[in-house]
Amino acid sequence: MSVGNTFFKTAFSVDNVIFGFDNSSLKILLIKRAERPFKDYWALPGDLVFPDEDLDNAPKRVLKELTGLENVFLEQVATFGKTDRHPKGRVITVAYYSLVNIANVNPKAHSFANELAWHELSEIHTLAFDHMLIMQTCLQTLKSKVRTQPIGFELLPQKFTLSELQDLYEAVLGKPLDKRNFRKKILSLGVLLDQEEYQQGVAHRPAKLFQFDRHRYEEAKSMGYTFEV
Repeated sequence: MSVGNTFFKTAFSVDNVIFGFDNSSLKILLIKRAERPFKDYWALPGDLVFPDEDLDNAPKRVLKELTGLENVFLEQVATFGKTDRHPKGRVITVAYYSLVNIANVNPKAHSFANELAWHELSEIHTLAFDHMLIMQTCLQTLKSKVRTQPIGFELLPQKFTLSELQDLYEAVLGKPLDKRNFRKKILSLGVLLDQEEYQQGVAHRPAKLFQFDRHRYEEAKSMGYTFEV
């Protein structure tokens, strides 16, 4: 069978799903496209992969070019390849996701990103291309991993209260959690350090501050410890 040129007419792209947490809400970073197709639609920060570019370098480049964000850890999640997903031709896209603390980053719109903003997931109803499906797929991955890996701490300040931690888990999982059971479980994991400090400048009774101990977690994991919330 002759391969022919048909098999070499497929383009590849990358799409970045950047999750952040702020004011008890899980959010995602979106750009408003300044170019067709889907001009003026909100979309994930994504673009085509250069012919001479390694795939794992592409999402970092695209994220920097569209949002200015650098040194963001990106993990590959899934590939999307329906033949009609792009109106200009066959484009297979690879989705990556990341977790960032919104307070620690300052993204700005560049290139064909006309605008850029954080959006609460519950308020997103329409996105360009098949980006709703990509976002939902990455969200399901996040929901699964946040129960078995301590990735959620990336979304919090270095020091946090147990209420803030519970707010995060409820926002990611999309459901309320029993306060007493959650605190008992999370403290029993042995990966939180009591900072022997309390909140400052709050109207209510100040809560105790904790910090995630990654060294203790890695040490315990090497001995067969399982993180599960």
